[in-house]
Formats: sequence, C-alpha cells, structure tokens
Amino acid sequence: MNLHGKTLFITGASRGIGLAIARRAAADGANIVVVAKTAEPDPRLPGTIHTAAAEIEAAGGQALPVAADIRHEASVLAAVAQAVARFGGIDILVNNASAISLTDTPGTPMKRFDLMHGVNARGTYLCTQACLGELIKSAQTGRNPHVLNLSPPLAMRTHWFQHHVAYSMAKYGMSLCTLGHAGEFRRHGIGVNSLWPRTAVYTSALQMIPGVDIGKCRKPQILADAAYLILTSDARQVSGNFFIDDALLAEHGVTDFEPYSVTPGTKDLIPDFFVD
Repeated sequence: MNLHGKTLFITGASRGIGLAIARRAAADGANIVVVAKTAEPDPRLPGTIHTAAAEIEAAGGQALPVAADIRHEASVLAAVAQAVARFGGIDILVNNASAISLTDTPGTPMKRFDLMHGVNARGTYLCTQACLGELIKSAQTGRNPHVLNLSPPLAMRTHWFQHHVAYSMAKYGMSLCTLGHAGEFRRHGIGVNSLWPRTAVYTSALQMIPGVDIGKCRKPQILADAAYLILTSDARQVSGNFFIDDALLAEHGVTDFEPYSVTPGTKDLIPDFFVD
C-alpha cells in the first residue's frame, strides 16, 4: 500500500515536521493541501505555503497552497472546500499545526493561553470535524482514510504539567481527540492515531526556544518516515494508538537511527516531553 493519488490535508505544512511528512507522501505521487498561515515570507521563520508547495511538487506530488488560520471555522471550511474542488476529496488529515510556550502560570498571558488552545486542541478538533464528511466518503470508496495528530501519549503525571501547565493542557487536548475520535469513527473505518518524537526534533520553531542544543536533536525526517508507516497501514486495524517515532520504526525493522541525527554519533540526544 502506498499514498499514490491520495489527498492529504496537512496543517502547519509550510515548514518543519508538516513539510517533511508532505514531502514523504509526495514521493509516492500524493496530492498535498498545504494549510498554514504563512503566505508571505516571515523574517523569523523560513518557508511559506508557496515555497512548501514548490518543494512538494519537486518531490513528485501535486500541491495546493492554502492560507488558513485553523483557529477560525470559516477559514478551515474554506480550505476544505478548496481541497475538494481541486482534488475531489480528502483521504488523510494530518493535524500538525501547533503553538508552544514553555511558561509557568504567572508567565503565561491569557492571550498566549488562548493561542495554544485555539491552535492545538480546538484547531485539531475543528479540522477533524470539517474534514469528517470527506473522510467518510473516502472510507466508503475503500481509500483507507486516516487522521494523524502530532500529539503525545496521555501520560498523566505531574512532572509533565508542573512547568508549563497551559502548553501541556493544549497538547493533551489533541491527544484526547485521538482517544475519542478513534472510538467515534471506528464504525466508519477511519483510523485515528497520534505520533510523537522520543527526542527533540530540529525545526526552525525550535530555534525560538532558548538554550536548545540543535546538535543533540533529530531531523524531522524521522517523524515523516514514521507517519508514512501509519498512513499506509490498514485504517480499520490501526487506530487509537499513541505511537513513538523510533519505537514504531524499530517495529518495522529499522535498526540504524544515526541518519536521523542532526549530528551523527551524538549519544546524549535531548529527550522530548511527555515520554517517560
């Protein structure tokens, strides 16, 4: 099974992990709906929906760049309508867009709290709701539809909350969507899963977090390869899981993870959050 001819609606696909997943799918000849806010170059972060679309098409896929803010229902519904008009439907939704602020309670203004919850938890729920009708149609025609949320396993432990309660709540909101939607959509034959990295992954957004040693991170490609395994699995059999990238790859025979390291040979990789 591969992703040839499938249509993927990927949020936050203008750069980083979302773009890596898009490029991996494009290598099969997939159609990618690049959903992100950045339509014009931003001096703080490289990449726009248009540069991403060019990379996707160079990798072998077809791309539709769509400027959308997933906090707003009208924006998401318009993006879905554009996707259907261009490609005829949606087979896979990847909820990758995310906002982060590793701040304690006094250091988290409510504007930042609202941003994280609006993008992470609410945005994931909204995009899933908006794409659901097309995903059901995909299932009815045997196209193996999936929803993949880039969110962590639900490890309900104090130490994953105490230093950044607002962020943890927002990311766990995405994971609660996985838990609930896997059950709700099982009757339709839609697979719903989460994927999360064991180690910090180098993206341009990571540079905005002070003190991170980029050399001790892995590349986004590890998540792209893990996502590919999920999205090409049988949606009726693989659902409701909280996958960790390297564990999933190991289950499929990958033994050498050095190519995924920003600095090959590094042993003390930075662990990501939420993985005990």
